[in-house]
Amino acid sequence: MAKFMDVHRGMMGITGEQLEQAHSADIAIQDEEGVTFEHAWADPEEGVLYCLSEAPDAEAVQRIHERAGHPADEIHSVPLTI
Repeated sequence: MAKFMDVHRGMMGITGEQLEQAHSADIAIQDEEGVTFEHAWADPEEGVLYCLSEAPDAEAVQRIHERAGHPADEIHSVPLTI
């Protein structure tokens, strides 16, 4: 499985509760695509949200996000970590 970092823009003013709700919506259906969402971060002032996941491919990550109601604007493969 590969790791992916996705970016959601236009989330100005997102709260901690909203971030938790979005992350929980992904987790509730992630198994259907073989995705594991590991962590999410948000910057309410910039309106940007980031998610780290492990998945078979970027398309599986996007399908989960779309079904949960918040498609990603960008999905990046993260092949190297330290």
